[in-house]
Amino acid sequence: MLSAVDVFEAVAEPNRRHLLGLLAERDRTAGELVDSLPTLTQPAVSRHLRVLREVGLVEVRPDGQRRIYALKPDGLQRIDDWITPYRRFWRDHLAALHQHLENR
Repeated sequence: MLSAVDVFEAVAEPNRRHLLGLLAERDRTAGELVDSLPTLTQPAVSRHLRVLREVGLVEVRPDGQRRIYALKPDGLQRIDDWITPYRRFWRDHLAALHQHLENR
């Protein structure tokens, strides 16, 4: 399903980052995720979870009457791919700083 929001827009929203952080620790029920954001209504949390599902960052599976949410590693890969050149940039600059300090 195509979404009007891309993965970067999805993770730009603080409540969605909060949900992703919780799911990075372990799979969680929809109820646990709703409870983790007490300032939001259940429908608001559901909308955030829908966006995360649509961009491929989380998946949901039924477990009886509950819905269990989990991270989808392949969704996070798109973010990691984008970050890779910046990671190299910092690694190279930190290595140069280390070398400079060693030569002092």
